[in-house]
Amino acid sequence: MTEDRGDAENRLARIERLLESGERDLVPAWRRVTRGEPRLAVTAVIGVAVVLQLVLPHRLALQPFWVLPALEVVLLAGLIAANPRRVEPRTRPLRWLGLGLISVISVANGLAAVRLVVELVSGRAGKDAVPLLLTGGGIWLTNVIVFALWYWEWDRGGPMARVLGRRQHADFLFVQMQSPELAPPDWEPAFLDYLYLSFTNSTAFSPTDVMPLSRWAKMLMMLQSSVSLVTMVLVVARAVNILK
Repeated sequence: MTEDRGDAENRLARIERLLESGERDLVPAWRRVTRGEPRLAVTAVIGVAVVLQLVLPHRLALQPFWVLPALEVVLLAGLIAANPRRVEPRTRPLRWLGLGLISVISVANGLAAVRLVVELVSGRAGKDAVPLLLTGGGIWLTNVIVFALWYWEWDRGGPMARVLGRRQHADFLFVQMQSPELAPPDWEPAFLDYLYLSFTNSTAFSPTDVMPLSRWAKMLMMLQSSVSLVTMVLVVARAVNILK
């Protein structure tokens, strides 16, 4: 544990030295060592996902319905305690803690989506269109958050690896990378950029202005488009049928 703490302090000291050097004039910010991004945005969005899971019909959740959201809150609290202000490299267990949190959110929303689809196909989804649309919308929005977290956590090794500038080849190509003159000198992708990527992929069912480069990025985007398409088509079709 002492060694991990010492390594983290050395890495942060290296970041500060490089920030004070002329490195920023040589390479773009997304390819060099920088400070970690603020934690506020990703924390707030995860909080929204937890609330959405709590307000979904309890029959769609793992019982008791509060178990997975409670576990998500505990994992999130651990991450905030370790890195309260910025997502910075500390110790390897933090990486696994973050992946565990995203996995729990994914399992909870995936279970709700599967159970909703089963109800829709079997005709047990009810005869009121408004609750059905609200339920489908909540699952869809949580799905957007889930995939945004996966994109953010895996692109070039995740936010902590991006801080250290370890991987030079991007998994997602943002407009600012192709046209750096259109962005501030210190621009680099942050969580809200991945949230935008996830939202547009869920609505357009294809890439828009952010292009996947690696194979895993292409497969993950294809999976997200498929889940969004199946969920929304079934929900909307059932709701239209009820309204008729």
